[in-house]
Amino acid sequence: MNGKHSLHEIEEAEKKPLWQRLGWLALIWIGSVGALFIAASLMRLFMNAAGLTTH
Repeated sequence: MNGKHSLHEIEEAEKKPLWQRLGWLALIWIGSVGALFIAASLMRLFMNAAGLTTH
């Protein structure tokens, strides 16, 4: 395909229940917040190991 979605594909996606579409949105949001938390925690761990503190 050329990367564009056909009208039929868009209509099929819109037929899915609202709870299912919102569920995917929540799942993606939780995943991104979790990944950010893990990255920030690792950075803080490495900074503390290097002797850098916040106070």
